[in-house]
Amino acid sequence: MAVTDPKISDTRPVIRQLDDAAINRIAAGEVVERPASAVKELVENALDAKASRIEISIADGGKTLIRVTDNGVGMTADDLPLALSRHATSKIDGTDLLNIHSFGFRGEALPSLGAVGRLTIRSRTASGDGAEVTVAGGAHDAVRPSALTAGTVVELRDLFYATPARLKFLRTDRAEMQAISDVIKRLAMAEPFVTFILTDVSGGNSRVTFRADAETGDMFDALHARLRSVLGRDFAENALAIDAEREGVHLTGYAALPTYSRGSAVQQFLYVNGRPVRDKVLIGALRGAYMDTLSRDRHPAACLFIDLDPTRVDVNVHPAKSEVRFRDPGTVRGLIVSGLRHALAEAGHRASTTVASATLGAMQPEPQGARIYQMDRPTPSSGPAYQAPSTGFAEMAPEYSGRVESPVQTPEQADHQDRPLGAARAQVHENYIIAQTETGIVIVDGHAAHERLVYEKLKTQMAENGVAAQALLIPEIIEMSDGDTAQLLAVADDLSRFGLTIEPFGGGAIAVRETPAILGEVNAEAMLRDIVDELSDQGSSSLVQEKLEAILSRVACHGSIRTGRHMRGEEMNALLRDMEQTPRSGQCNHGRPTYVELKLSDIERLFGRT
Repeated sequence: MAVTDPKISDTRPVIRQLDDAAINRIAAGEVVERPASAVKELVENALDAKASRIEISIADGGKTLIRVTDNGVGMTADDLPLALSRHATSKIDGTDLLNIHSFGFRGEALPSLGAVGRLTIRSRTASGDGAEVTVAGGAHDAVRPSALTAGTVVELRDLFYATPARLKFLRTDRAEMQAISDVIKRLAMAEPFVTFILTDVSGGNSRVTFRADAETGDMFDALHARLRSVLGRDFAENALAIDAEREGVHLTGYAALPTYSRGSAVQQFLYVNGRPVRDKVLIGALRGAYMDTLSRDRHPAACLFIDLDPTRVDVNVHPAKSEVRFRDPGTVRGLIVSGLRHALAEAGHRASTTVASATLGAMQPEPQGARIYQMDRPTPSSGPAYQAPSTGFAEMAPEYSGRVESPVQTPEQADHQDRPLGAARAQVHENYIIAQTETGIVIVDGHAAHERLVYEKLKTQMAENGVAAQALLIPEIIEMSDGDTAQLLAVADDLSRFGLTIEPFGGGAIAVRETPAILGEVNAEAMLRDIVDELSDQGSSSLVQEKLEAILSRVACHGSIRTGRHMRGEEMNALLRDMEQTPRSGQCNHGRPTYVELKLSDIERLFGRT
């Protein structure tokens, strides 16, 4: 390949030792990508200092001012120069880099910030005097006394003034402020017992953009209240509490119902030992837990915390500590999948409350013409405001598309009204069941509901009886690389449970002996290569299971009640009772709701009765 400027001279390059200022600026390029990165490091320092109240002030998206004030343990005058030295930290002693219990541990953040901006630190311990130190562009001033209550104030001005080229890559003030807000919210969800206040002080004005006061109560109650304040009431009302443990790994948090899904992964928050992370294993496990309840274009919402022995996870694999590496990722993934699926199954037929809100919103009439004010309304003398229709009900009867059950009921049918999904009262458009509950009405999509019921029964039968395998008369030999072959053979036992039997065939070849009978004719090579890709990307593969469940879903669709079929009252009530007893019956196989519940108070509000 021809290179016009290889940047290689004839003279031998000389190895040089960089000065501290250059070293710190290079480190800042890894640690401080943008103002939000600086805020993250400073707030994490405050949390490590056991602060219970943290105030963050930002000007111009963090480009001109970032100020973090906390009421933590503080630092002495002797500590301040050390805090600005590289690889000086109070959080580890250096003997065990795997047993880490704090957010920070490298001792790089403060000297890196001081190398690219104007940094001032004022701090005081509960029993000592206040002190202050300033560093600009890597140059330190002497420590001097400062008037301050217990705690620490870190002020960073003119970020990247020492490296002006970095300023060209920053986004608008509004975008940078949004990124800072996202960082604070992520940390606030992990620390519900700490108060967080984010203030925009741009242009001399002070405006609080986010505030989360410290919560009280046990951990689950405090976390639920914090999620309500950060993610909103809808998430809190439709989230399921998660509490599961396996082999020393503890999973807690809240996961939303499948019918409360999002168009992107914006509401997926994952933490390992309290540290917010973005990890492929965890994201893949979360997706796998909702595999048969969401379509591929929808994403689950969840806030999950994984706690385990720090020696079983390496957090020192990314400059910003946003990625981790588990010693046993299979255990963690299995816990997430099983814990979430168990919670979703226990939720039974429950569906998201946002479904009813969307339904009520769709029922609101569109405004006709200009708004009419009281003074413009017609007087009683101007004629009646309502004209009775000229067509009688009898003449409209042929256009009806519904049937109503007789009001005469057996005592057993009358008791159905006490059940969660109520008693069936009618079927309209030969598909939708109208049921009456004690507090309102329920509208059920008969086809989607029955499809889900049949699907769950088929899955149960497959789990109990196993997957029937179809032996190939002539085994299919597939040539693959040694690495791909090793990955496939490592999960051969898991694949055989789903009817896919593979064996080594010498060199890099694999022999496919059996395939799942329900899949019919299978392109084994394409399937194995897809499995390898999934193993390389996520560390595990659920491809075969997904294909099997996709077949079961299609079988359930064809075997369920078809739209257009008239149902008797006892059939409709039997369907409602089955829904109440079947896990995940609140949504169809694609994540859409199978029923909508409208409270009587909401219906009355539609007609202006409240």
